[in-house]
Amino acid sequence: MSDNKHNKHYFDTERNKEFDPKSYVTMSVPEGLEFGTPYNLQDREIKCRKDYPVYTGVVKYFPDALMEVSKVSRVGNEQHHAGEPLHWDKSKSADHLDALMRHLLDADDCDEDGITHLSKVAWRALAALQDKIDKEKKL
Repeated sequence: MSDNKHNKHYFDTERNKEFDPKSYVTMSVPEGLEFGTPYNLQDREIKCRKDYPVYTGVVKYFPDALMEVSKVSRVGNEQHHAGEPLHWDKSKSADHLDALMRHLLDADDCDEDGITHLSKVAWRALAALQDKIDKEKKL
């Protein structure tokens, strides 16, 4: 065995000689972007929203779990703002990671309001992530 860390194909510059031209892989970039041009994440997100399949990549993956998390929003709204339209009063709690851990300790059980602690863990994780994103957008 050679001292070389690459396999034999690494140095074989003739290895692609017999490829069918129809089988070549071509590079493409999303509409509105130029190949070889660096873009910051915000520019890319604005131009490439189709790269983020929220429905097929999140809602379709976790329909039942998201339904449970939505119950946390409804029950919390009734607890803190009974009778008002559903809304997230961000002033009520900002210790999402501490609250997440408290609920995680009882993840197998239901809370006093009938909602599973694990559902509240998921809600708190989403809340913490949203707060982080909101803060980064303000920078």
